[in-house]
Amino acid sequence: MGDRPLYIAIPYLFFHLLRNIVNSICSAPFYHVCVEVALLICIVWLVTHKAYVISDSTDLTVTFFINGNYYQLCACIFEEKEELIIEWKPDLLVPLPEQCHLPEPHGPMIDSGLGKYVTIDGKEYLNFATQNFLGLATDFKIQDSAIAALHKYGVGACGPRGFYGTIDIHLDLEERLAEFMRCEEAVLYSYGFATISSAIPAYCKRGDVIFCDAGVNFAIQKGLQASRSRVEFFEHNNTRDLERLLKIQRRKDILACAVHSLCDWNPKKARVTRRFIVVEGIYLYYGDICPLVDLLKLKWKYKVRLFIDESISFGVLGAGGRGVTEHFGVDLDDVDMISSTLENAVSSIGGFTCGRSFVVDHQRLSGAGYCFSASMPPLLAAAAIRSLDLMQDEPERFQQLRKNSHQLFTALKSRRPEGQSNFSLTHKAGGEENGILLTKLAFLPAREFMDIVPSVKLAISCEHTEEEIQRLIDLVKSVDNA
Repeated sequence: MGDRPLYIAIPYLFFHLLRNIVNSICSAPFYHVCVEVALLICIVWLVTHKAYVISDSTDLTVTFFINGNYYQLCACIFEEKEELIIEWKPDLLVPLPEQCHLPEPHGPMIDSGLGKYVTIDGKEYLNFATQNFLGLATDFKIQDSAIAALHKYGVGACGPRGFYGTIDIHLDLEERLAEFMRCEEAVLYSYGFATISSAIPAYCKRGDVIFCDAGVNFAIQKGLQASRSRVEFFEHNNTRDLERLLKIQRRKDILACAVHSLCDWNPKKARVTRRFIVVEGIYLYYGDICPLVDLLKLKWKYKVRLFIDESISFGVLGAGGRGVTEHFGVDLDDVDMISSTLENAVSSIGGFTCGRSFVVDHQRLSGAGYCFSASMPPLLAAAAIRSLDLMQDEPERFQQLRKNSHQLFTALKSRRPEGQSNFSLTHKAGGEENGILLTKLAFLPAREFMDIVPSVKLAISCEHTEEEIQRLIDLVKSVDNA
């Protein structure tokens, strides 16, 4: 008896639902009913039909032409099919490059430390190729710190920062970097190349516009590609060309706001396009310094965010090696974000970004290299901390580096690219007559935005003596005169 109401309710609900459907169809517009019927037919067809049918019953046939008629003779032979399968060869995933562009399988094999002298195949060479500007790569104090960290923490972190990969020494290094740079916060990356190429797309998205110097390094170029923003390149270190592009963008923004206001469209779509400027402190491909003072004037005038990659200038510029901001006496808070690698002057591995906390901390959830890469090995973090200590305790390293750079720069200034500055990374321009010296560099037109000036890069260290630098100068001049 208790189940009878349920038997009565089910038919009632069914007929009530059916009546509502019929009433809805009758009251709906005719075109609405047609559209729904068409969609229903499409759904039924998609459910009852396969997307594709793999047929393995196709016979191999031979066609004959006899007396004006075509005849097909079935040649469905299992052995013939197997033979065709065996003979089939797939194409290469990546086509081989032209023979003239094939790179060497590896560079010179160095079997010593990367000091001012290196040993290659048992022979000692004076080293002007390694960007070991402060001579810390072979410092025994740094090696001892790394060995002590190796015994305490082991070799690797075995996980990204957000997933059991953060060790106390990583936080110590971030705090030490922020203290050294005199800023609020620093974020540590495990690989130098991934630092700026992750930081740019963490802030710049589709619909934004990035004004970028045409001479930026490859890591920045990959960050620009990953951001999917619109990129406007201005002439290298030409702030007038940059201002020209900024004026064009401002006119576009004003026009877009006016159109949306007149048409009474969605006000959210009328927002001004976010704008960014991306430059280097010292340019890897040119060896010159960005005009930071002029860039800051444009930043405030046109309301643009400024990112600076100091991979070369960190540990080189400024009285304490704090980079281009210290060199020009600029407040670090005037720059929205500064990034650098720890693989040059600091002689470790990894990179960092620094600035105000509310800006930099965003990368902990949005920086791909921070979120998805394994953390820096603790021993390398210990080495970086010890390097920062030596940079702070031994300022004479910076003085000697500037003295050595001035000696080389003065001697080769007649052959330097226009605008190059007197600092640790010198590029000596060469003409076509010295083309053999320039063929080692590979250019990837499908992946790189801008051509670079052909040159020979010379890296100076504070460990080089005046006599050793003079040997280099004499050698370069002899090659020029040959």
